[in-house]
Amino acid sequence: MVGRFAVSKAGHDKAKVYVITAEEGDFVYLCDGCLKTLAKPKKKRTKHIQCVNAQVPQELLERLESGALVRNEEIKYAIKTYLEKQ
Repeated sequence: MVGRFAVSKAGHDKAKVYVITAEEGDFVYLCDGCLKTLAKPKKKRTKHIQCVNAQVPQELLERLESGALVRNEEIKYAIKTYLEKQ
């Protein structure tokens, strides 16, 4: 699931788009590059998100999976381009 876009289904951030940056059991860590940065991602249960049938660009996906340096601006840009396509 890492690198996929997800929409929050519950909570005060309902309908907000995030990128899944990590998984841990029944939880995922979400980042939007603005309020929820890579340094402080949002921890949310998988039942409270809806995964979208789209993912970040391949280069960014490889860096997220390998743990390489990823900047918040890259996450923001990926979400922005995804939303423009919708």
